[in-house]
Amino acid sequence: MKESSEKVYKIVLTGLMAALCYVCFMFLKIPIPTFGGDMVALHIGNAFCVLAAILLGGGYGGAAGAIGMTIADLFDPAYVTSAPKTFILKLFIGLVSGFVAHRIAHITRDHSHSYIFKWTLISAVAGLGFNVIMDPIVGYFYKNYFLGVESSAAKIMSTWAAGVTFINAVAGTAVVVAVYMAVRPILKKMNLFLQVK
Repeated sequence: MKESSEKVYKIVLTGLMAALCYVCFMFLKIPIPTFGGDMVALHIGNAFCVLAAILLGGGYGGAAGAIGMTIADLFDPAYVTSAPKTFILKLFIGLVSGFVAHRIAHITRDHSHSYIFKWTLISAVAGLGFNVIMDPIVGYFYKNYFLGVESSAAKIMSTWAAGVTFINAVAGTAVVVAVYMAVRPILKKMNLFLQVK
């Protein structure tokens, strides 16, 4: 694939993954109200952020998640105030997953099936695990210091968010591993598989 074609291909795939993040959060989520009047949701939108990072690299994956999920927040009145926090966290999910997949494991090189499976799983766990830890922490400070939510209410909302984020991470990890392991050989046969450096 020519360098110019590869760049266009990466941008198109990033847009596709951003759209999948958006659709999974906007239309396939299960909203859960919290005691503080905030909302959390069960969804697999973050999975496509991680999948993009594994397919294209951390920057592209982070961009896909940040763009898709932030737009979803902006179009949903229950989440609109969370959009800045979402942008930052989703960007870092992609960067962390991409770093593990490509800088540590070099997952796009030729390896055994078990190696690819193991490092796909580790990359997904790293990115989504980062989100499980950082979402409630960043959420607490964001709600408390930027939105002016009372400290005790911010703690309650962050606790709920941590539990739901963990469930989302487990489901998202399963989706990432299943989809990547299925798509990788197809992309190779079609000459569309990218060597991420």
